[in-house]
Amino acid sequence: MLHGIDNGILHVTVSETGAELQSIRTADGTEYLWQGDPAYWGDRALNLFPYVARLWQGCYEMDGQRYEMPIHGLAPYSRFTLAGRTESSLTLELRSSGETYAQYPRQFVFRVVYSLHGNCLKTVYQAENLDTRTMYFGLGGHPGFNVPLEAGRSFEAYRLRFGTDCGAVRVGFSEDCYVNGEDADFPLEGGCILPLRHDLFDNDAIVLRDMARSVTLEAPGSARAVTVTYPDMPYLGIWNMPHTDAPYVCIEPWLSLPSRRGEVTVFEKKEDLIRLAPGAVYENAWTIEIHG
Repeated sequence: MLHGIDNGILHVTVSETGAELQSIRTADGTEYLWQGDPAYWGDRALNLFPYVARLWQGCYEMDGQRYEMPIHGLAPYSRFTLAGRTESSLTLELRSSGETYAQYPRQFVFRVVYSLHGNCLKTVYQAENLDTRTMYFGLGGHPGFNVPLEAGRSFEAYRLRFGTDCGAVRVGFSEDCYVNGEDADFPLEGGCILPLRHDLFDNDAIVLRDMARSVTLEAPGSARAVTVTYPDMPYLGIWNMPHTDAPYVCIEPWLSLPSRRGEVTVFEKKEDLIRLAPGAVYENAWTIEIHG
């Protein structure tokens, strides 16, 4: 089932499956969100919880037991329920169940709150620990944006412009997309510009740390652009389908990283996971600002 909100500037549609964004349109009907063409990538804007990206061998350990969980955790494949709405906001929630417990043995509520503020869409992730034991989890966003954003421009006409000059570091990944510990400096043109080319992604996602906490997808000379701001997310994934001419780019704020190559992750020992005490609530917010 789909749910929509509209403030006269933006119209946003959300699915109950994965609480996933389906559309971000301006009043003139321009679609900014990737529309999930399965020839390239059938998703649009995944919400990642309680893990980001891949687990080595598809499994992890917690409480001394081994569990299996799919890429990007439970949220993308789960049915959320509408827990609240106003004219300009939607709250969708996923409550633990027997099905989730078999993969992630904690009682929890995971909420995704979307709200419109002028030309900005704010996303708030809220995790509540209903268990008697500590929760360990990561989370992140995975929205794709159309490139180009208007007719007559090419993919290569666009760039990512970071909010400040930054000495970004690229997190090292193996060819099969696991952390390998080989981080390296990632120079940006003028300290803040990454021109887009499809071959940037021939080795899959670019994941950065120590970068600015906002980035704008833009084409010089065009008013249509998207700014993603992620003040409390220390990692940023940038991706489109490798070895294709895919007309989109994903800008992915992440709280945590995938597993290391060759190591089954022990949640209690993974330092970048959130540790949430029984009865506690964790929140993290990021925004998509639409220009043009």
